[in-house]
Amino acid sequence: MKASNSTKRKAALLGLGLDAEDGQTRITRGKNFVLYGGSKETHEVMQETAIKVNEKLDRRGKRLEDVTVTEMRDILRDVCE
Repeated sequence: MKASNSTKRKAALLGLGLDAEDGQTRITRGKNFVLYGGSKETHEVMQETAIKVNEKLDRRGKRLEDVTVTEMRDILRDVCE
């Protein structure tokens, strides 16, 4: 069955931290991201990265659903430097 042209695309960032050893379960949700797990430090880095990605998208006037893979790669490269 063919997808309708009126079907809205959705996109989200998913962050998984696997280095927690303190027994804490950390979860952060945002408008287009979910971050799960990690040590306190790792989770903070994921939060900062997700916020910066959204700031860059806002400055470009785009939504996560609208960027190409190449644009997303460029945004992440800028944010993670």
